[in-house]
Amino acid sequence: MRFEEKRVQIDRIDPSDDTYRITTESGIDRLIDSIQTVGLINFPILIRRDQGFTIISGFRRIAACRALDWTNIDVRIVDPRSPLLEAANLAISENVFQRTLNLIEQSRVVRLLSTFYDSDHILAKKAAHFGLPDSPSFTKKIKQICLLPQPIQSGVLSNAISFAMALELRTLAEETGAIFANLFVRLKLSLNKQREIVMHAKEISRREDISILKVLEEGGIEKILNSEDLDLREQTQRIRSYLEQRRFPTVVARKKKVENFVNSLKLGKDTKLIPSKYFEDPTFTLKLHFKDSEGLKRHRATLEKVIQNFSVETVGG
Repeated sequence: MRFEEKRVQIDRIDPSDDTYRITTESGIDRLIDSIQTVGLINFPILIRRDQGFTIISGFRRIAACRALDWTNIDVRIVDPRSPLLEAANLAISENVFQRTLNLIEQSRVVRLLSTFYDSDHILAKKAAHFGLPDSPSFTKKIKQICLLPQPIQSGVLSNAISFAMALELRTLAEETGAIFANLFVRLKLSLNKQREIVMHAKEISRREDISILKVLEEGGIEKILNSEDLDLREQTQRIRSYLEQRRFPTVVARKKKVENFVNSLKLGKDTKLIPSKYFEDPTFTLKLHFKDSEGLKRHRATLEKVIQNFSVETVGG
């Protein structure tokens, strides 16, 4: 690709045109220090557009020079006869061969390439040239990630939200997805707990014919998150309990009744009275821990206590 090195007015460079932006890094403090010390060594790459220029490579370098109040800047301008695909490949190469790309940057690569290739199979092949998986399914999914609301993208960048969860949040209304994203980032939840919360909220929404947003609002989620009296673990438990209670009111009521009953027996650490999974039926498992016959004999009183107090009504059957 041919370039023309030239000094241009920095105001003619459009900082808002992100057509070729791949990097998610925005910090410029270290660049400012470097440029102040040794000058601008690696010139940004631009392409002419209308009366100004679009950035292909060097977004942060140009931002640093603006911060230093430069009025002119040395750049390399792509030959106007060059195909736009070559400009796209250049923008990608300037990033992908310097470091490992994060998910958002990978998404931007695929999104940029997708403007030139309609077929997911061809797109996957072209993306593979830059180290991305040669998978049409992957490219089809990941190109959506960079279009998600900013809270979700921020969660992905901080590793608080996985690729799988980001795709699930993409199916929700924008405001709803953003609320979930902020919730997951704030509480530092595992993927399993994230899925549980989303699933419960969806099921409640479907059953009660209300929006997911209303489900979250009625649960006072924001109030819980802003409570200074609750730590992250307690906030998480409050939110999960609210959704579980609303999703399975009968099961939760039975669970509480069973727990109260078991606690009232004061069985001790060597005896476990275990209800059925999800409390779906009145079947219990009784576990006794002992080392010898004397230990087993000591369980007689415990067994009598369970027999005398146990009834289907007592445990909420």
